[in-house]
This record gives sequence, C-alpha cells and structure tokens, in this order.
Amino acid sequence: MDHDRYDDDYLRDILATTQTIAMVGASPKPDRPSNGVLAYLNRAGYATYPVHPGLAGGTIHGRTVVARLADVPVPIDMVDVFRNSDAIPALVDEVLALDPLPKVVWLQLAIRNDSAAARLEAAGVRVVMDRCPAIERPRLLSR
Repeated sequence: MDHDRYDDDYLRDILATTQTIAMVGASPKPDRPSNGVLAYLNRAGYATYPVHPGLAGGTIHGRTVVARLADVPVPIDMVDVFRNSDAIPALVDEVLALDPLPKVVWLQLAIRNDSAAARLEAAGVRVVMDRCPAIERPRLLSR
C-alpha cells in the first residue's frame, strides 16, 4: 500500500467501522496531544483503552489505563499510537501477539515505519501512518 497518500474512502471505512481503540502512549497531561485526542475519541463514541505501563491502574478521562495491549479486556479494532517511530517494531511484535488481531494500527502525526507497516499488512492488519483520527474523523464523518 502507498502510505504517502490515503484515499478518503479507506480512512472513512476505518473510522466508521471502528468501535474499540487502544491508545498506546496515552498521557494524563492536558498539554499532550494524546490527551486531547483521547478526549475527542471518547466524545465521538469510541470505547477507548489508554495504554501506558507507567500509569497502569490509573485513569485518563475516566478510562482505566492498562500496561500493555494484551491487558485490554476486549478485542481491539484500532491501535492508535503515540510513540516514536523507533519504538514501532517492538510494538508490532506486541500487536501481532494479540488474538484476535486488531483491524488497524494507526500511527499518529510524524510517526512512520514502512517495514513495520509491511509486517502488519502481511498479517492482514490495515495501517495508517502520519495521520490523526481526531483530524480525519471530523473531515470525513459527521461529528
């Protein structure tokens, strides 16, 4: 897949069919982008699960934080990632160990790792890189 440009229908389908989102790198700090995106996704009606090992057991926007993806208590539709590009290969290992696999891994703005994307796509997981669902959703779907 060409990750330099995404067709609006591709993104719209992901955003419209996603129900559960695990956010890796969620932060309780209001000035962090992940905090605002998590709040938006909650308001938009998604069931969100913040993932952050150092904050496990706490809450962010009323949602209980888990340490790792395997601790999310339901099947994950989307893994929304706020981590550096260098951390993505290890995260892909964690994603590919899940059963069932998530439907999509969404890497936030300025996050890209083409070899990790290829591994995910080879396993049947859709990938979006260098985009934000809190930007794309209002553009593509009604609020």
